[in-house]
Amino acid sequence: MAYFLDVILPLPLERYFSYSLSDADAQAIKSGMRVAVPFGKSKLYTGIAVGVRENIEVAYEIKDIEFVIDQEPILQEGQIRFWEWIASYYMCSVGQVMKAALPKSLLLESETIILRNEETTAVDDELTDSEFLIIEALENRKALKVEDVMGILDRKTVLPILKGLLEKDLVFIQEELYNTYKAKTEKYIQLSQEYADEEVLRELLDSLTRAPKQRQAIMTLFMMRAGNRLVKSKDLETRAGVSRAVIKSLVEKSILLETEQEVSRMLMDVESGNELYVLNDSQEKALAEIKTSFENDKTVLLHGVTSSGKTEIYVRLIQEMLEQGKQCLYLLPEIALTTQLISRLQYFFKHQVLVFHSKYSLNERQEVWSLVLEAKEPYVVIGARSALLLPFRNLGLVIVDEEHETSFKQFDPAPRYHARDTAIVLGKLKNSKVLLGSATPALETYYNTTIGKFDLVELKHRYGNVLMPEINMIDIKEKHRKKRMTHHFSDSLIDHMNHAFDQGDQVILFQNRRGFAPIMECNTCGHAPQCPNCDVSLTVHQHRYQMRCHYCGYHTIIPLACMACSSSDVDTKGFGTEQIEVEFKELFPSRKIARMDLDTTRGKYSYEKLIDQVESREVDCLVGTQMLTKGLDFRHVSLVGVLNADAMLNFPDFRAHERCFQLLTQVAGRAGRTEKRGLVLLQSYNPDHRILQQVSTYDYSTMFTEQLEDRYQFKYPPYQRLIRITFKHRDYNTTLQAGQWFVNALNQIEHGVEVLGPEFPPVSRIRNLYHVHALVKMGKKHHPETIKGFISKVRRSFESIKQFRAVRCNIDVDCY
Repeated sequence: MAYFLDVILPLPLERYFSYSLSDADAQAIKSGMRVAVPFGKSKLYTGIAVGVRENIEVAYEIKDIEFVIDQEPILQEGQIRFWEWIASYYMCSVGQVMKAALPKSLLLESETIILRNEETTAVDDELTDSEFLIIEALENRKALKVEDVMGILDRKTVLPILKGLLEKDLVFIQEELYNTYKAKTEKYIQLSQEYADEEVLRELLDSLTRAPKQRQAIMTLFMMRAGNRLVKSKDLETRAGVSRAVIKSLVEKSILLETEQEVSRMLMDVESGNELYVLNDSQEKALAEIKTSFENDKTVLLHGVTSSGKTEIYVRLIQEMLEQGKQCLYLLPEIALTTQLISRLQYFFKHQVLVFHSKYSLNERQEVWSLVLEAKEPYVVIGARSALLLPFRNLGLVIVDEEHETSFKQFDPAPRYHARDTAIVLGKLKNSKVLLGSATPALETYYNTTIGKFDLVELKHRYGNVLMPEINMIDIKEKHRKKRMTHHFSDSLIDHMNHAFDQGDQVILFQNRRGFAPIMECNTCGHAPQCPNCDVSLTVHQHRYQMRCHYCGYHTIIPLACMACSSSDVDTKGFGTEQIEVEFKELFPSRKIARMDLDTTRGKYSYEKLIDQVESREVDCLVGTQMLTKGLDFRHVSLVGVLNADAMLNFPDFRAHERCFQLLTQVAGRAGRTEKRGLVLLQSYNPDHRILQQVSTYDYSTMFTEQLEDRYQFKYPPYQRLIRITFKHRDYNTTLQAGQWFVNALNQIEHGVEVLGPEFPPVSRIRNLYHVHALVKMGKKHHPETIKGFISKVRRSFESIKQFRAVRCNIDVDCY
């Protein structure tokens, strides 16, 4: 009997591909195992087995699988069904979800290997310089990858050169699968068995009187070897104060034995206590309400003001689940937040805490994957949105903290999923509890509590009954008129900062723009340097002496004179965090300042270092972008200064007012989190704006009611669903024509929804590609799956048109 295997390939294909199997493989293969399969002319890919079939009808030649990679499935039961839901809802392929979900070290892909053909000899006269360099490199090395050849020749177009060498029969190409995972190992030291007797050991120490370092190493090892446990080689070196060479010489003399063992990168030894904090009455009441809602299988929104102790409630719920032997997922929007939370949760749950986000290495991410999959004991996984896709075996609780955050939405590449919405579906599939938490919930989430879809639990007071920070407005238009501004600081802000520093407190300054200044402009002709690849001006970064594009990374040095008219009268317009840092040092030369933005947090441990500096009070002031608004808990911050509150109000986005309210309320919540009441100063040109007034009184309900009315009038979420279709191409006219064709084709179908566009967005060219948007608005009466079916049908027709074959078409469902 013939057997066939359906396989998910990590490619944007709309269907599973089938391969033929032997009888033995058909019996051995289980759903969720990896198989190496051929695809295309000579490529090998890692595929995921979906299921074995006996009958099949396909229009292509069925190939055999190459080999089975795994002994056991690397996915949990039901995970493929979860991937299929993501692919269906967010209009992408299951292969794209697979590629996003699996750590890259599990996604073995074929890499082209170039090998020297030993049977032919190269005649130097017949070779070009480039070909000669490759042949010379292959004489010194067994094989080269294509990327190695690029490095040797210092050019990207190497395939024509390789083709020439293939035609001359001097090299041949081999496709191989490579596994990039490397286990972490530690060297362990123990005394040789013959020195186990104390008398023999004493004789040995007497014989080493002329080698004091070796003697010291053995004596230290003897003291460290409590309970005959193995001792790490590097720990022995540190404790004994000896070099690696000393240990090596004792190993060579067979006095010490050194073994190498595989260790986990992720399971940390934490020896601190695990007593829980005492909950106050409000927290106890909220916890009881949450549990009641969980019993009724309802998703719960915990709406608690900043510093109300939401994390303590999460900890209680996590503890209950771990005691029941169930896994927990704790989603956070920002890696900076995971950094501060890890130590808190490790304090309670010790080694049961796992961390998963993009700053971790491939090997670390694969280890977390394996630990969650094997589930030898229950773990709580803290992570950013990608942690949703881990293979949970027995998931009991999903917590989405700061659920309103935009960074929970994946924009590029596909799948363009929203972690909050996807987490709710994951909870339903796994029969686990789902808790959303925020001080400023997203309008859609809060709306769902008003219609009974979610349950609402509120914490209206801060922990310890500390008063909410006082928020004062500073009219900088008036301050400029009275000449009371020093750089971008008003006299009121400077006075309060001085007072805070004198009291021994810390200050946070918020400016949601990185760099020194967004524009450099010539005062003579008005020219401002633009990015050659994007339709934006270059941002000035003074500390690197560069002008950079924040979209494509293009950079150049800061010009001394105008590039258009050669005038030396050039000046910057606007300001970013870097400029605030420079101005702060001028105003407060004796005070220390740290900056938290994308430029200062690129390293793996940069978040930890910055947060440690603030917590240990090494810095007096922290200036940063929206990174520092999200849930960070600094005990000694008494003052928060927002340098330009208007910047967020004037974005061309239907959510601008909601996001401004959320951001300012969150940053205000960083102040006065212990006994003392905090103070927040908002500098604005328009202090009477209704959103700023609502922020100053923490009036979420009025903001919610007003914004909801606007959304209803102009047909936006939560009353309508949005699907954005983006077209990208190098040519302006082709991009516009593609958008126009797609919209016209969509309008020919009887669907009854509103299609807007095509329209160029505010930044219409990024990385030399023009962007055109079309927007589909669906009301509650429309069935989303039907509309998505229409869009998919039009996209298939669109992709078959020769003229538009080079145009990229991306579909973003719930594009908010």
